[in-house]
Amino acid sequence: MLALAPAPVFAVQPDEVLKDPAMETRARQISEGLRCLVCQNQSIDDSDAPLAKDLRVLVRERLKEGDSNTQVVDYVVARYGEFVLLRPTFGWHTLLLWLSPLLAVSLGAFGIWRLSRRKPPKAERLSEAEAAEVEALLKRR
Repeated sequence: MLALAPAPVFAVQPDEVLKDPAMETRARQISEGLRCLVCQNQSIDDSDAPLAKDLRVLVRERLKEGDSNTQVVDYVVARYGEFVLLRPTFGWHTLLLWLSPLLAVSLGAFGIWRLSRRKPPKAERLSEAEAAEVEALLKRR
């Protein structure tokens, strides 16, 4: 059991598998990049949700109709939106998504740099009366 534990588990049912191994490989490649809209952090290949099954069947139907991988992905994105992609495209509308990690690291580095450059406050000298009082307190000990 321990040897099988780290192995990936696919939710693809035997009745969904295409007879042509090349087309099935293409379907699996496409499915790896599509998000399950129910689970949201799994590909449709890994999800047992009914919607994921519907998407897997849809991908295989489009491949049977002769669509290329790009056409299949474009069709699914047109139908469900760009959120269905596990790896969003890079464009103006996703610029903040792609640049936010860089922005966060840059702001953190800037904050650390600013803190490291901060000088400790200057210590003020005691007046003669204060120094005498401290001296008297120390002698009492």
